[in-house]
Formats: sequence, C-alpha cells, structure tokens
Amino acid sequence: MARPKILVVGAGFAGVGCVRRLERSLAPDEADICLVTPFSYQLYLPLLPQVASGVLTPQSIAVSLRRSKKYRTRIVPGGAVGVDTKAKVCVVRTITDEIVNESYDHIVLAPGSITRTFDIPGLVDNARGMKTLAEAAYIRDHVIAQLDLADASHNAAERESRLQFVVVGGGYAGTETAACLQRLTTAALHRYPRLDPKLIKWHLIDIAPRLMPELGEKLGLSAQKILTDRGIDISLGVSIAKAGPEEVTFTDGRVVPCRTLIWTAGVVASPLIATLGAETVRGRLAVAADMTVPGVDGVYALGDAAAVPDLAKDEEDAVCPPTAQHAMRQGRKAAENVIAAIRNQPLQPYRHKDLGLVVDLGGRDAVSKPMGVELRGLPAQAVARGYHWSALRTNVAKTRVLTNWMLNAVAGNDFVRTGFQSRKAATLRDFEFTNAYLSPEELRDQVADAMPRA
Repeated sequence: MARPKILVVGAGFAGVGCVRRLERSLAPDEADICLVTPFSYQLYLPLLPQVASGVLTPQSIAVSLRRSKKYRTRIVPGGAVGVDTKAKVCVVRTITDEIVNESYDHIVLAPGSITRTFDIPGLVDNARGMKTLAEAAYIRDHVIAQLDLADASHNAAERESRLQFVVVGGGYAGTETAACLQRLTTAALHRYPRLDPKLIKWHLIDIAPRLMPELGEKLGLSAQKILTDRGIDISLGVSIAKAGPEEVTFTDGRVVPCRTLIWTAGVVASPLIATLGAETVRGRLAVAADMTVPGVDGVYALGDAAAVPDLAKDEEDAVCPPTAQHAMRQGRKAAENVIAAIRNQPLQPYRHKDLGLVVDLGGRDAVSKPMGVELRGLPAQAVARGYHWSALRTNVAKTRVLTNWMLNAVAGNDFVRTGFQSRKAATLRDFEFTNAYLSPEELRDQVADAMPRA
C-alpha cells in the first residue's frame, strides 16, 4: 500500500510549524511530506520594518528550511495557483514559470495573505508594500537613494518631493515602518550636510480614528505621542485619493509632493483560496475548529487564509486574528490532526488564548500589552524584542538578530545602498504576483489535461 502524501502549501509561520511537527511525529514510512513555497526559507515577518531601516540584515530573519535535523520534506519551489479538491490536485507555478500538478491525500493550506489594495488611481503603479523580504530590501535602497538624489539636486521642488515620505496604514506594520524609517532618515542628517532637516517629513495616515486600536486607547495614544514628538505627521480619518510618481493626493484634499508611498493598509487572504470554490468568511476560508474544511475530504486550512474559530473567546462568531502567535500554534495543531486522520484517531479543536501584542518603535521606544499588562518605554521594548527573539526558530537566527541589535546599538546606522533593482521602479504590482493564479476554467483544464485518459 502506497504511503499517504501530505502536501503543505506555504512556508510562513503556519506552514513551517505544520511541517516541523509532521517531521518529528511521523515515521519515515508513515507518509510522504511535500512543501510548496517559492522560497526555501521561513520569513519572520514582524521584523521586516527593521530590515527596511537597516537595523537587521535580510539574512537574519530568513530562516533556512533545510536546517532541521529531521529534514526530509520535498520542497517544490513555486507557488500554488489552484486547488481541485475533487481530483485532489494542487496546481503549482514553479519559479521558472512551469505549471505542474501535485497530487495529495491530505493538503494543509497555509498560503498566507497579500496586501489589500483598493481601486485608487495610480496606487498599484506607484506604491510600495511591506510584505516580503524583497520589498523591505528595496524600500531601504529607495529611501537612501532619495537622500542621495536630494543632496545632489539643485532643484528646490525636486528636493521637496524626494524628502517627503508617506506611509498608509496605522496598524502594526505601518506604524513600525514609519517609526523605523523615520529614525533612519533622522540619523542620516549629519551625513548629508547640504540637506535642510526641515525638508525631511514623514506622514503616517489611516482611515481609522486612532492608531492600532487593538492595543487599546491609552497605548494607542502613547504610540501616537511618541511618533508625533519625533516629528511624524499623523493624519487619522484620512486615506489616499490619488497616487502619482511625484505627488500623493489625500482624501482631505491635501497634495503632498512625494516620491515614496508605502502602502500597509491591511491584508487579504491569498487568491488561492478563491480557486477552491468553498465558503469564505470575510475572504478567509471557512473552517471548523479542527481546521478542516467542511464537506471537503482531506483539506485543512489555517493562518491568515482561514477563519479559524477562536474558542478562547466567548463571542459566538469570533475567529482568530491573523497574527504570528496563532499561525505557529495552528500549524502544530493541524499537523497533529493530519496525523490523527492517518492513524484513524479523533481530531482535536484548536484553542489558544492570545498572549498580547508588542510594537517596536525603534531605539528605546515601544508599547506592549503582554497578557493584558500595558507597558511603555524600555520595559515595553524589552518585552517586544524578547518575544521576537524567542519566536525565531533556530539558534543561528537568534544569534544573528541579537548580534545585529547589539551592533546597531553600538555603531549606529549605515547608509549603504546595495543597488537592489536600482534601475527599476518596483511597486506593489511587481512583488505580489497576484495575476499568477488560475481561473476556475484554467484550473479545470489544467487538471483534466494531466488526468490519464481511458
């Protein structure tokens, strides 16, 4: 009898957590494990703003998938672009743009999320995101390039547009991105004596009435005061009406000369979810408490792409938020349920009480709410960095991150451009590949072509 094949889609917190538990709990002859991911690393997403600001190197938060001592998973280098649950086939577009079919007996869908965009003129052509390692590295190069070009320019209008930066999104990603990059440009001033410090301006805007509402009103206001005291202009109840290559128009009518628009206004589930034709909850795949998809055999979904019921809350329709702490634990529980299914044992529901939230604003500034306790300043910073450090999966990654933090604290920032895509104005359109997914008709044809003919 052939061994069952377990296919895991996505190498984020949920997918890697699932694979690692499968490798440790299953005997080699019990099942074959396959992981579909375009990159052979797990990205520690919460620290991307520190990569963009140069506090951390890109390698330090990209944890190799091949370091596990029990590594035996076959990695398919590509992205899943469609799933036919009836034929039990996942269609994969490899990194060489080849389309291949991967059959499965059990599939764990953890494809994560993509940046949420709206039909705003010029947005996808002129904005940058903060969702991938490549975007963080590109934004760092881009911001430093604006300083270099402004310093060399003799045109006052050009200088003004290059030295104004707009971040859209008052959640964790946007707030930390604005905070970290503003510290970088402020630290750079003494290296650019020809630049007027008053010309460097950071704008953080959000359509919500306050920053990071999940933190509560007091901590949200504390974070807002920290950023305002640094000189960041915060506009709430405001969004973007139009985005151009050299200026951004706000919904309140203001026109800001700007060549750097960073868009972090939320995420939506991966477009892969739409190819299943299954029920969704606010765009996330509807699943039971054991993370199985109702009415579909052998399909599990978790992480940002799934609406996993939050049994730790008293609310009837509560679902787990798309955070790293839930994704990691869901990955392990999903693996245990797949193993239980293979061994004909009962599946168990996922339950986890949220441990709280941490927000690193750079330097000694932070706000945190571990286990409901509100912290500010150095205690909050210690909790924030301690949590991130402990969540890194390998000792190598922990050593690299700790070394980077210590080096930055002692030696300060550097302002080196690597030349990453220096000749190409890479934007949201170029990094997220949202046009790579198959339509229902394309998926049906692809699977049918690969099926054996009678």
